[in-house]
Amino acid sequence: MTDTTNATDLDAEDRKIVTLARSARARNGVPEGAAVRDETGRTYVAGTVALESLKLSALRTAVAMAVASGASSLEAAAVVSAAEAPSDEDRAAVRDLGGPETPVFLAGPDGVVRARVTAG
Repeated sequence: MTDTTNATDLDAEDRKIVTLARSARARNGVPEGAAVRDETGRTYVAGTVALESLKLSALRTAVAMAVASGASSLEAAAVVSAAEAPSDEDRAAVRDLGGPETPVFLAGPDGVVRARVTAG
């Protein structure tokens, strides 16, 4: 499901994870920044990992951080990227922890939300 969503249409908690994702991207100088919110409201923020022996998208890194910290579910995810859509692998990682209806917000480098998709 793809839906064009204006940032002003997002609730405060969803705007927060978009802002956190954008700041991670800018702060670390990486192609993508991401943030996820777990079932208790905790957020996990990450950037792209590009080591010679380990390559992870920002969103998969944020999901891994949530899992490693004991999260049992996700409420929402956001990624800031120049990509046109979240990758199937990124959506699968969100779906594995949050379920198929978990919203994934895609924002451009300017922070403007371009799309809302579900993980499923």
